[in-house]
Amino acid sequence: TVLHHNFFLITFAATINNMTRILGIDYGTKRIGLAATDPLQMFASPLETVNTHQFYDFLKGYLNTEKVEAFVIGYPVRMNNEPSESVKYIDPFIKKLEKSYPGIPVHRVDERFTSEMAFRSMIEGGVSKKDRRDKSMVDKISAAIILQSFIDKRQRALGTDLRAQGSGHTALGARKQS
Repeated sequence: TVLHHNFFLITFAATINNMTRILGIDYGTKRIGLAATDPLQMFASPLETVNTHQFYDFLKGYLNTEKVEAFVIGYPVRMNNEPSESVKYIDPFIKKLEKSYPGIPVHRVDERFTSEMAFRSMIEGGVSKKDRRDKSMVDKISAAIILQSFIDKRQRALGTDLRAQGSGHTALGARKQS
């Protein structure tokens, strides 16, 4: 049944092509880290870091090639869950994003400790000291952590966490050393 196998592969490929991604955003006044889900929206992967003033050009190009169903933005909050002073920069960015793409919802996710988690993930993933100094790498990994936390929370709420718990992988996708 090669015919059935080929039919399945063609059907699966068509399904994947019609699926949408979610775009994660780690906003900064100088750089914006970006991450995207796979078409099944199970995993977040670092995508790119762009200069803040080039974000909308990058996004326009990305949206021409990928279907995006939502934006997930790291939102700065203090330890008492109150918004931090950084919101004065990110709130206007979010308003412009919502106005520019009214059909794509924007979700805010607590971004506390994501830079530290990104740095730790780079160490666990075997990234060299020299490459860990690259702030653009930290930005896009932070975006992936923000996005993955959104995916995990959504899957828990729906009771559909399809990924194996405790898979032992870092945010970079590398297998942790035991």
